[in-house]
Amino acid sequence: MNRIKELAYKNYVKVDNIPIVVQKFGGSSVADFDRIMNVARRIRKRVNQGNKLVVVVSAMGKTTDNLIKMVKQITEHPDARELDQLLATGEQVSAVMLSIALQKLKLKSKSLNAYQARIQTLGKYSEARITSFDKRRLLFLLKTNDVLVVTGFQGLTDEGDIATLGRGGSDTSAVALAASLNAPCEIYSDVAGIYTTDPKLYPAAKKAKLISYDDMLELAASGAKVLHGRSVEVAKRFNIPIYCGSSFSDEEGSYVVNEELMIEKSSVSGLSVMENQIHVVIKKLPVNYSYVRDIFRRVATSGLNVDMISIISDEDGISVSFTLIDEKKKRLDAALKRALRELRDYEIEYHAGFIKLTVVGVGMKSGIGVASDFFNALKNVPFKLVTTSEIKISCLIEKQYKLEAVNALVKKFKL
Repeated sequence: MNRIKELAYKNYVKVDNIPIVVQKFGGSSVADFDRIMNVARRIRKRVNQGNKLVVVVSAMGKTTDNLIKMVKQITEHPDARELDQLLATGEQVSAVMLSIALQKLKLKSKSLNAYQARIQTLGKYSEARITSFDKRRLLFLLKTNDVLVVTGFQGLTDEGDIATLGRGGSDTSAVALAASLNAPCEIYSDVAGIYTTDPKLYPAAKKAKLISYDDMLELAASGAKVLHGRSVEVAKRFNIPIYCGSSFSDEEGSYVVNEELMIEKSSVSGLSVMENQIHVVIKKLPVNYSYVRDIFRRVATSGLNVDMISIISDEDGISVSFTLIDEKKKRLDAALKRALRELRDYEIEYHAGFIKLTVVGVGMKSGIGVASDFFNALKNVPFKLVTTSEIKISCLIEKQYKLEAVNALVKKFKL
């Protein structure tokens, strides 16, 4: 692991010959004042070791959820701009509180919101994407400060409004900052690294020392919650290694790195579970693929992301099936009715109570027999759909088989 750390940190950008590190602390790490002081002491230790830090913070604990509940006491459909102005306050509170805690520990610290850090974004409110930081301003401020504490989850539109980045936005802020500054990125939470599967499902799950960007992207897309997929996409694009560790212990964590740094590649490196899936089946469509195209166009423009697609054509017409998160069923139904408004005899079925189970591994590219082992492990588990890629196998199963399936796959692939 020392070699990986050397490679990860070899191109430090420096201010006055002092290397910079970007760190991110999640909501559980700053959930109350005691935890904020714990984070401040960890940062002080790192400064004393000879670093300057740019620290990205999430809102304290469940602040974002509580703010949403507050506004919904007024209306179920708040204006998107106003909602983003409200939600951005959560990160500002935690950034200011942490900066004050650092000052109490005799460190030179300054908190920065999206405007002060000049974080530019494009896209919709609540779904904005970072386009740039003012790197020169950040480096200038680091000349007179040990630590800059930056609000995660938010940026500015071209009009100067605050726009939030959506769930996982603080991870993305941290990695994007690291890419902009050409600095290493460390993400801290209440979990001591990245595990082969959720330890809550399988307490004996192994912790991965290394995991590739591609594996982490697939796991994130399939329900793993350690890192948000958008942050991994940015890390891969700019080749920024990410260290994931615990805010509450010094136990060594995990590195997300370029596949080329991995000497040994397991055929399966991780397993994830995505809950609350519905299986959508659309039957008796005419043998006219323009309707299929319109279904997916309408679904996409409604902001919905479907998965595990199957299209079958037979004497009864075309059948289309796919999966979707259960809570988005109402929006999907409206989109499908718009797409099929000219038809009368089609049928739509919604089957709830499913989970998607996925195994991932870059070693599948060269491994033989992974699919055979997968299906053999699940010989007693019935499944509805299966999809594969070069580095993953996913199946849709009834939730009652979850533990049996997880246990079987963990044992089969030694996870």
